[in-house]
Amino acid sequence: MTELRVVLAEDHYLVREGTRRLLETSGEIKVVAAVGTADELLDAARRLRPDVVVTDIRMPGSAGLVRAGMEGIDAAHRIRGASRDIGVVVLSQFSDAMFALDLFRDGTEGRAYLLKDRVGDIDELLGAIRSVAAGGSVIDPKVVEGLLAKRGVRDNPPPAELTPRELDVLREMAHGLSNGGIARALHLSVSAIEKHVNSIFLKLALENSPDTHRRVAAVIAYLGPR
Repeated sequence: MTELRVVLAEDHYLVREGTRRLLETSGEIKVVAAVGTADELLDAARRLRPDVVVTDIRMPGSAGLVRAGMEGIDAAHRIRGASRDIGVVVLSQFSDAMFALDLFRDGTEGRAYLLKDRVGDIDELLGAIRSVAAGGSVIDPKVVEGLLAKRGVRDNPPPAELTPRELDVLREMAHGLSNGGIARALHLSVSAIEKHVNSIFLKLALENSPDTHRRVAAVIAYLGPR
């Protein structure tokens, strides 16, 4: 297996070094740079051209990144704007969907938004890194659950929108599961899941575009601001 080259950005030294060791111990990741500021992150991404950048949402020393507390997301937008070959994983302590929606505002391809407690679950973090490296997308399930709870869509979904079963499928899509994984989780056939997924895409008017990862786009389109 070819190692993925990662630039890690985290301003707290102990967290940064702990995450670096966790990633490199997996045998799947080579951390080519571990930096502590947004300026260093942007410079490392430009010089080293990693496969993936993993960054905290808040980063000091951010010349040109004007939104305090959003430096990691702003850096992610700039990195993706300069090179679509670099995936970005933003780690955040904020479960408020506003931050995730901001990350995905220009598209979903090659982007992931995870809560920082996922760092302790190496499989979750590695899965997100692999996904964005391949052009996919991940949004933290806790963010999706919070949006679903806030809207109360499971109790009384509007008839013109998604059915309760389609919402179940949407939730599992947000977890990053394939159709086969969703079928196992919901105890349905893969063909049934494929029909539900296609219905979701149709209802949300999501075209099959190489620039849009439709599974996460579906989550954003349905659960985002109206």
